[in-house]
Amino acid sequence: MFHEGPSWMTEAMRAARSLTATTRKTRGAGHSVYVVLLRDPRRSDPWGLYVGQTSRDPDLRFDQHKAGYKASGAARRFGQQLLPDLVAHLNPMRRWEALDLEAALAEAFRAAGVPWVEGGH
Repeated sequence: MFHEGPSWMTEAMRAARSLTATTRKTRGAGHSVYVVLLRDPRRSDPWGLYVGQTSRDPDLRFDQHKAGYKASGAARRFGQQLLPDLVAHLNPMRRWEALDLEAALAEAFRAAGVPWVEGGH
């Protein structure tokens, strides 16, 4: 993943693993949730997470954020890399569940002590 990461990453992984997708790999399962590692050196704890959902490949969606296409400002400016290991056990799923899990992931990360969480709408 990355060498010297945030101290809360283990708890974030536990939080993500506590969630499940009931429509995973079912017919019509074409959506994914994704997590982007954020880094803003101006913050006291510079690391954070952005949570999103997409019908596209998460790698392509990350590239779109970085290019400014339908981008989250945080993901565009501070996105470092995707963290697919956090959500591989969830994807792919139906659209309604991706929307639900996007919000649930953001809340779970906050509860796990991640100081800066964006997205999760």
